Amino acid sequence: MNITIKEKAAAMLNSKMAPGQFLRVAVKEGGCAGLTYDAAFVGEMKDGEMKDGESVVHTAGTINIITDVASAKFLDGLVIDYSDELINGGLQFTNANTKTTCGCGQSFNLSGFPKVEGGKCKS
Repeated sequence: MNITIKEKAAAMLNSKMAPGQFLRVAVKEGGCAGLTYDAAFVGEMKDGEMKDGESVVHTAGTINIITDVASAKFLDGLVIDYSDELINGGLQFTNANTKTTCGCGQSFNLSGFPKVEGGKCKS
């Protein structure tokens, strides 16, 4: 799986994540274009924080990214960056495979994947 974590994002993640924590990245239905990325820090796996069907899909230094099977197909080509801007700051997710995005850039749809209409994926 091809995931890139830019230098600014890596610095922020390394400063905020405790040893043994993981970054959970998921794709959810939502936004104007149909899909959005969601990310959260999760505790050490010994605490049972990994959900059924999740696995580590990318490791960069001490940063480990986990995701579920349904989200994994949307993560190939993902670039994670960080912005400290007052408006739209935080982790920024872009994907080279993006077909369409909404005007604010918060949601997307990928080329070759089912279209999302009315909150449900259409094959």
